[in-house]
Amino acid sequence: MEARPLRAWQREAIAAYGQAGSRDFLVTATPGAGKTTFALTVAEQLLTARTIDRVIVVCPTDHLRTQWADAAHRAGLEFDPTLSNSVGPLRPGMHGYVTTYAQVAAKPMLHRSRCEARRTLVVLDEIHHAGDGLSWGEAVGEAFEIARRRLALTGTPFRTRADERIPFVRYVGDSEGGLASDADYTYGYREALADGVVRPVVFAAYTGVTRWRNSAGEVISASLSEQNTRDVEMSAWRTALDPSGEWVPHVIAAMDDRISHLRAAGVPDAAGLVLASDQESARAYAEIVTRVTGEKPALILSDDPKASEKIKEFTTSNQRIAVCVRMISEGVDVVRASCLAWMTSYRTPLFFAQAVGRVVRARTPGESATVYLPAVRPLLALAASLETERNHVIPPPKPSDDAELDPLPRPERDAADSLGWEALHAEAEFAHILHGGRAVTAAVTAPGSTESGPGVATADDEDYLGLPGLLSAEQTANLLSRRDAEMRRRVAGSRRPAGLAPEPGAVDGAGPGVDGPGVAGPGGATGSVPRPSVSEDEAAWESATRLRREINSLVGRVAASTRTPHAVVHAKIRGAVPGPPSAAAPVDVLARRRDHLMSLL
Repeated sequence: MEARPLRAWQREAIAAYGQAGSRDFLVTATPGAGKTTFALTVAEQLLTARTIDRVIVVCPTDHLRTQWADAAHRAGLEFDPTLSNSVGPLRPGMHGYVTTYAQVAAKPMLHRSRCEARRTLVVLDEIHHAGDGLSWGEAVGEAFEIARRRLALTGTPFRTRADERIPFVRYVGDSEGGLASDADYTYGYREALADGVVRPVVFAAYTGVTRWRNSAGEVISASLSEQNTRDVEMSAWRTALDPSGEWVPHVIAAMDDRISHLRAAGVPDAAGLVLASDQESARAYAEIVTRVTGEKPALILSDDPKASEKIKEFTTSNQRIAVCVRMISEGVDVVRASCLAWMTSYRTPLFFAQAVGRVVRARTPGESATVYLPAVRPLLALAASLETERNHVIPPPKPSDDAELDPLPRPERDAADSLGWEALHAEAEFAHILHGGRAVTAAVTAPGSTESGPGVATADDEDYLGLPGLLSAEQTANLLSRRDAEMRRRVAGSRRPAGLAPEPGAVDGAGPGVDGPGVAGPGGATGSVPRPSVSEDEAAWESATRLRREINSLVGRVAASTRTPHAVVHAKIRGAVPGPPSAAAPVDVLARRRDHLMSLL
């Protein structure tokens, strides 16, 4: 593998890790900084020094298992992301495996026994998930208590209640009587922005008048940005997100226009993400995207068995927009995504920070990210907090019965359940951008005026919107406001104007790595860590998965032609080509079994 230079913070963190020499080490680094590369470099160095014999990575989701394995393969290491709790030994030739917190919670003693078998480094990715439930935290502690080394990673600092502990995390008291995580190395958003590691983010808030009918049959009207009671504000927000209104297509058109502008300005694979609250809304939003942009989006749902595959395809494709439900969250890398439409009812600080983190990864100088969101107080407060102080302390999610963190209220129902809440109408209008923790609105100019000044962006200024520092906050607000009228025409026409047609020619599928172009792989000492003999383009676990599928298909054909039960054919193959069961067999054994089966046909 070709070595690429590490980022400065990664070199500093690796040096700090070596100097600490401790069993536990916690790194807090802003989303997009390159935590995966840092962890893989540490793992490689420990393997090379024979301090450890195996690596176990624990992450929140199944998709991240594959992402970690792919990143390890590019770094010269082989991790198995398919190892289940029902399979005993790790396949020969693998440097480790990737599992999830849920899998560890299901069988903590199994993972403990794997730690006992070999000197193990455990990488706990997004460690705050070990506090999502008491069972998860207890399982992580029980499973990895005896690990030789533990490396904990998180994208956001976190705090816990005084009576709660996340395993292997050191705490200090905070001013609120709780406990805040005490990281061994911290790399915040401001440092990453100064280093050019992340993009600057523009938060564009959209208001609009909404109308709905409550359970009493009364029609209520309110603006998203008005100072309303909490109940009215939540109902207005919910009405705005209704697919049948005009707010959603207007904001989608605005985001699509921004994507077109970025592509024309030299970012040919620029893309956007739409976050929905539930699957029904996601499907409706996908139809709106198709109608407004003229191009079908990627639809990524949490219960879709192909969700992980779809994320991977979208990451390296030329599709403009993906609509998803919670699947594009922390740790998921779509580095070409530079726009995010917040069309979800979720408003937890942790989820907001992690979701925004999906669009901040920098690739080339001058790129910026735009987040489109409803102009409601809960979201504006979160955006202002991130905009003014990125390296803040975020508590973990509270229990689901906490009203502040729940999804938006369910539709109201009267006693007879005969008349419920009903969304009637929603309009959209650009309200302001957030800059320095303040709302910056567009300047008011006389109709037909061509005057330009410090608060007015000229037509030529549009070409520089993506370059931080060349436009003031006031000019950016004016620019977005001026383009708002075009959005209404696009929504009314329900089709993309001819000038905004998708660009021909897809981007090369060989997309960037987990940490994006320019981010180092471990490199340097990769040659000293043994790795299985597999294709450079295919990781060992991918080769094994493909071969197992081929073997199962061939066994079916042999069984049908000889009228022999599948189990008998499998047993004969293991006799002809000795070795472990297919689930744990190395690639070379699987290849020989496949070849033997083909000789029987």
